[in-house]
Amino acid sequence: MTADTASVQVWLVERAVAEDKPNLIVLVYATPDGERYVMKERAITGYSESHLTTAAVAVNPDELDAVDDEILRNQYAAEATRMATVHDPDDPI
Repeated sequence: MTADTASVQVWLVERAVAEDKPNLIVLVYATPDGERYVMKERAITGYSESHLTTAAVAVNPDELDAVDDEILRNQYAAEATRMATVHDPDDPI
């Protein structure tokens, strides 16, 4: 991330075990408006406190993808808003 690129805070909206790789957790973080999201994978084995899942993360805007489905966009917006209301960004989830 360059100095002139502001990061975007995204909130945890979905967590699931990867279907094809049961040793991976797939985390979906979305913007509060539900318009954009980023997926992150975490290995279940070798899990440490340095890799805690937090309520929110800051990402480079280039990492975000658009949410094309309106129902999913609304779901992400509702969950991101709920997470932002209930948690501080660095809260472990």
